[in-house]
Amino acid sequence: MKPIYLDHNATTPVDPEVVEAMIPYLTGKFGNASSAHNYGRDAKVALENSREQIAGIINCDPSELYFTSGGTESDNMAVLGTAAKFKDKRNHIIVGAAEHHAILEPAEFLEHKHGFKIDLLPVNSEGLSSPEDLKTLLTDNTCLVSVMHANNETGMIQDIPALSALTKDTKTLFHTDAVQAIGKIPVDVKKLGVDLLSLTAHKIYGPKGIGAFFIRSGIKLDPLFYGGSHEKKRRPGTENVAGIVGLAKTLEIAQQKMDEDYKKLYDLSEYFISRVTADIPDVYLNGTLKNRVPQTVNLSFKGIEGESILLGLDLKGVAVSSGSACTSGATEPSHVLQAMGIDKVVSQGAIRFSMGRSTTKDDLDYVISVLPEVVNRLREMSPIYNQ
Repeated sequence: MKPIYLDHNATTPVDPEVVEAMIPYLTGKFGNASSAHNYGRDAKVALENSREQIAGIINCDPSELYFTSGGTESDNMAVLGTAAKFKDKRNHIIVGAAEHHAILEPAEFLEHKHGFKIDLLPVNSEGLSSPEDLKTLLTDNTCLVSVMHANNETGMIQDIPALSALTKDTKTLFHTDAVQAIGKIPVDVKKLGVDLLSLTAHKIYGPKGIGAFFIRSGIKLDPLFYGGSHEKKRRPGTENVAGIVGLAKTLEIAQQKMDEDYKKLYDLSEYFISRVTADIPDVYLNGTLKNRVPQTVNLSFKGIEGESILLGLDLKGVAVSSGSACTSGATEPSHVLQAMGIDKVVSQGAIRFSMGRSTTKDDLDYVISVLPEVVNRLREMSPIYNQ
């Protein structure tokens, strides 16, 4: 049996068309985009053409888009850059309780090292936040609200327009981490009503190490570091031209295939969920069938640890995750599932199956055939199952 990769939320293989678009800028067109000679001009043209292309896809002006190393850097720019701008005026930040650690940890840093007040916006049992809860937390001292568009562990899609609308008549900035949404569902910064947005390439068949950060016109954030005039001094450092070209091509392909991918992955995930929950007792879907990016299926298997299931499936040639790839291997239950109020015993048995363009029904049928054996063997050894 061929290896089966069901961890596309962690990263994806690079599309051959993306590789082809990048190769010239890794070989003959290797110039530095800041150089004044012909090599540099070629690189600069490619960089700015890519910026225009990406800006068109997310419906912003090219001048509002800045290239970064990926989602984590963009998220840090949102939290730390906003904090630096407002530190002498306002020091209250609201972040979603189920955010990626690239948001939560910078917020914790500000709380512990710089005296910021950090509030967590709660989520319900489906993993969604309500405008009413956000309205309760907002104060005149709030400088930033950050709520992710689609959750990396459950795939649940937040109602960002409804949440961001609450900050429109204030000086509070609204940021969304769109890393798991971009290329899978439409992402339009104007319709979302956001001031700041993070995205990356490698979750949607692009290269690692390249991302972008949208900053609405008129907003000035302090940079994270210094040392050059690149990206209007907001993100100094020689631009990764090949990566930027790859990001633009990745998003172009994603836009073209979005409807096709969505339908295919929704059908596959619905089939997978129905079969697994029918074949194995005490399995729970974390989140809901609807209102999620369709490639993400997060299931909890009561009475056993997710890491053990992951290792058992790995021996069968199946790659999955027990949560975010950035925290996989941690012994504590997922903070996302805990925020949703899921019982600790249940949440410890969570596995994220994230499908992709190459996933087939045959792949899922193989996983469905080996999963009961893995789960049953672990439950036989479990001291807590059936307690």
